Amino acid sequence: MADSKKEQIETLFDEKFLRVYDLKYAPTGHYYNASRRAKEDLAAIKEGAEFKNMLPDAVSCVVILKGKDGEAKLLLTKEYRYPVGKYLLSVPAGLLDPEDAEEEQPLFATAKRELWEETGMVLTEKDRMSIVNPLLFSSPGMTDESNAIVCVVVEREDLSGLTQDNAVGQEKFDGFALTDLETAKKYLKEGRDGDGIFYSVFTWIALMWFVSGMWKE
Repeated sequence: MADSKKEQIETLFDEKFLRVYDLKYAPTGHYYNASRRAKEDLAAIKEGAEFKNMLPDAVSCVVILKGKDGEAKLLLTKEYRYPVGKYLLSVPAGLLDPEDAEEEQPLFATAKRELWEETGMVLTEKDRMSIVNPLLFSSPGMTDESNAIVCVVVEREDLSGLTQDNAVGQEKFDGFALTDLETAKKYLKEGRDGDGIFYSVFTWIALMWFVSGMWKE
């Protein structure tokens, strides 16, 4: 089944971080898929255990900080999103590198690296990491791109070391948003951040996980 599906796929565009495929499911039927994956790794050709155990393209982090006062806050960032043309309320996130896939816990390896790059934090054994969801498809009507959701609970008496100076490539940031419970609920109810700007579905997931209290379990 997987081999026959692969034979029906035509590559229309191929660059390092984005590819477009024509998934020909019928002689005159064309379905276009924008993907980060190479042709041989597309979700559409995976079957059975290979599909159920595949790794996501990226990892998004729900980062909850507990300071010296004991109050928990959700750590969000303001990251420039090129397709939108604005700084959006975002979560620390990044692609799962091939090297991460070789680690014992690939999702945690990616999360640790992205936290260092986007927040300057180096996790220790005292910090708690858990998998909220191993793989979520972003918009399967147009792409097979996927993200895992990892929750990181960090206790720090001093938060002065937070920095976005380690950002790489085309990443652009404009500060942090330490969000308390009431503010998180406000963002959820309004569907906008404090500046009235819309945010991504992964920010919504982080807000929901935070206000639900499930991160405590």
